[in-house]
This record gives sequence, C-alpha cells and structure tokens, in this order.
Amino acid sequence: MATTTLRTLNGFDETPAKLSDATVILIDYQNTYTQGVMELAGWRNALDAAALLLARAREAGATVVHVIHDGGEGTPYDITSEIGRIHPCVAPVDGENVVVKQAPDAFHGTDLADHVEAAGKTDIVIAGFMTHMCVAFTAQGAFLRGNRPTVVADACATRPLRGAGVEMSAEQIHHSALATVEDLYGVVVPSAADLG
Repeated sequence: MATTTLRTLNGFDETPAKLSDATVILIDYQNTYTQGVMELAGWRNALDAAALLLARAREAGATVVHVIHDGGEGTPYDITSEIGRIHPCVAPVDGENVVVKQAPDAFHGTDLADHVEAAGKTDIVIAGFMTHMCVAFTAQGAFLRGNRPTVVADACATRPLRGAGVEMSAEQIHHSALATVEDLYGVVVPSAADLG
C-alpha cells in the first residue's frame, strides 16, 4: 500500500532545493557529538557528507550559516571549550555567519531568520546533528515561517533512544525523524549529490 504524505495532500512542491538558490544551514557539527557521552552513531560518515555538502555549497555561491548549541560552561555543549567547538572539517570561513542557539529549533531566540532573510532565498538546505532533534525542529521552524526546507539525509546522524519501553536504534530514530520531516515540513534527499 502506497503511503500518502501530508505534503502530497496539501499539494506542496517536492522539488529539492538548488544550492545556488538556497541558504545552507549546518546545525551543531560540534565535537560534542564525536566523543564522550553524546557521541552519535555514524557521526564520521555524516560529518564527511557534511564536508562535501559544504564544499558544494561554497562552490555554488550559496549563503552558509553555521549553528551551534550553547549549553553553558562545563556542559558537553560548552562553546568556550574544545568539546563545544565546530569540528574542523566543517569549520566556518570568513563571511560565514555563526548562530548560537539554546533550543532545538535554530530559529527560536536567535538571529537565524535575519540571516535567511538577508540572503533573500525561500529555499533552505538543512543538515546536522541530531536528526531527531535540532535538524527536525529547525526544518519545522523553517516550514512554519514560510521557507522551503530540504534536508540532506546522509549528512545527519543521531543516537539510539528508548521510548515507551522500546529500545530503538540510531538508524530507526534517524529514519523516523526524516520521515516526519518528509511527511509535512520539507523535502528529504539522500545526499548533496541530489540537490539541484
């Protein structure tokens, strides 16, 4: 039986964003998720895919915005220490803005919307850590403010979780989060190669 999405029922455009006509938002590629208590399953492959996405975005002349989560001093999200810094393989260069957030939706309580509006693009490309949390909630936030998000699946990663007494693998959580995005909030593509 074929699955009908809410996007289909609403007649939303399913065309993935073109990098040359989008703002690229890279979320929480912090060392937080590459070691220690918050280490994600598959983070290395996702980070490599993010580096490829970033290189393609820069080549296409896309506006790139980096987002980091600040949990405060002494936490795994301490942006003043090495653990909370953006991983070197996707580090910002001159001219790329860094937005500091404290909630899963990167638009909430930040100036991210200002950067998106300044770029003048409706389409947004999103990738980052964690798929089920900040990626999904930022896609939702973008959708609700009238943008067209496209999420790059292989540049995202998450961790296993337990819910309602059921153990779920990181892969299950990752795909479930992407399915939620794809049901209503945006387009999901397998990799950067699938962007226009």
